[in-house]
Amino acid sequence: MTIRVAVAGLGWAGRELWLRLLGEHDAFEVVAAAEPDPRAREAATLETGVRTVPDVDALDPYDIDLAVVAVPNHLHAETAARLLRRGISVFLEKPVCLTLEEAAELAGAERAAGATLLAGSAARHRADVTALRRVVPTLGRIQHAELAWTRSRGIPRPGGWFTRLSMAGGGALVDLGWHLLDTLNSLIGPAESRQVVGVTSDDFVRAGGWNAAWRRDGDPADGCGDVEDTARGFLVRQDGVSVSLRTSWASHDERDVSMLRIEGSEGVACLRCTFGFSPNRLPESELTVTRVGATTLLPVPADPVGAEYRTQLDGLATSLADPGNRGTAIADARLTVGLIDRFYQSAHPVAG
Repeated sequence: MTIRVAVAGLGWAGRELWLRLLGEHDAFEVVAAAEPDPRAREAATLETGVRTVPDVDALDPYDIDLAVVAVPNHLHAETAARLLRRGISVFLEKPVCLTLEEAAELAGAERAAGATLLAGSAARHRADVTALRRVVPTLGRIQHAELAWTRSRGIPRPGGWFTRLSMAGGGALVDLGWHLLDTLNSLIGPAESRQVVGVTSDDFVRAGGWNAAWRRDGDPADGCGDVEDTARGFLVRQDGVSVSLRTSWASHDERDVSMLRIEGSEGVACLRCTFGFSPNRLPESELTVTRVGATTLLPVPADPVGAEYRTQLDGLATSLADPGNRGTAIADARLTVGLIDRFYQSAHPVAG
C-alpha cells in the first residue's frame, strides 16, 4: 500500500531532500506540502505539482498517512505535536526537540490520538556505519568511544535561523552532535550519562566567510549568529562507557571528516568518512580494526552521497506499521536532549 505523505517545511531539507526523495520512492506519494512562505509554496508547486497549504492545520488527516516535518528547529516539537494530536503520524527531522519540556509535550501528543512519532537521523543508515555495526560485537566489552564531525568550511547560512540560538537551540553540537550521538546509540545501545563536561567556541561563526557553499538557503542573512561553531566534550555513561565528542562547523582542517572510534576489551574499530553532503569530503570511507598491535583494513560498500536518506525511507513504512515503535523516538530524544542540555550548562555555567 502506498503511504500518502505531506511535507511540512520547504526550506533546504524539505525542498532538496524530502520532496525529491519521497517523490522518487515507490512506497510513498507526496500529496501535499505545508509552508508559510508563499514564494516557497509557489516554487514547490511549479517544480513538483504538489498541492501546498500555508499551515499544517490545513492538512486533512483522512487524506494523509504520514507528515514529514522539516521546519526550523524551534518549531519541531510544536509542529509535530499539532499533527500528532490530530491523529497524523509524524516523521520528524532531528533534533526531535530542544528541551525536556518539549519531549513531554510530544509524548502527550503521541498518546492523545494513537499516532506514531518516528525520528529522522540518517547517519545510522549509512552503509559504512552498518559495516562498523557488524564489527562492534567482536570488540568485547566496550570501554570508550571517540566521536567527531569536523568541517573545513560548513557554517549553514551565517545569520540565518540555523545560527540563531532562539531558533536552533544551539549550534554545531545540536546540528552535528545529534547525528553522532544517535549513531553511537545505534552501535552500542542507548544509556543515560552520569557525567558530562563540555566547552564551546564561536571564532568562525563570528568571523564570517566560513559558510557551507553546497547549501542553497536563499539570500544571505544579516549578522553572524550567536551559537557555537565548535563543541568539545567528554561524558561517562551509566554503563561505564566514556565518550569524547567534537563537532565543528568550521576549522583549519583540509577536509570535512567524520570519525567513529570504538574501543573494546578485544580490539578497536575506527571508521573515517564524511557524513552529509559536503563536496569537500574524504575520497572514500575507511574502516579499520586493530587487535594486539595489528591493524586490518576492512571492505566498505561504496554508496553514493546521500544514499543513507533513501535507505532510511526504505525502512520507514515498516517502522510506521509497527505499534511497538510508539514512544521509542521520545525515549531516545529525552536521552539526547538531556545530555546536550548538561553539555551546554557545563560550557556556560551560571555565575553564582
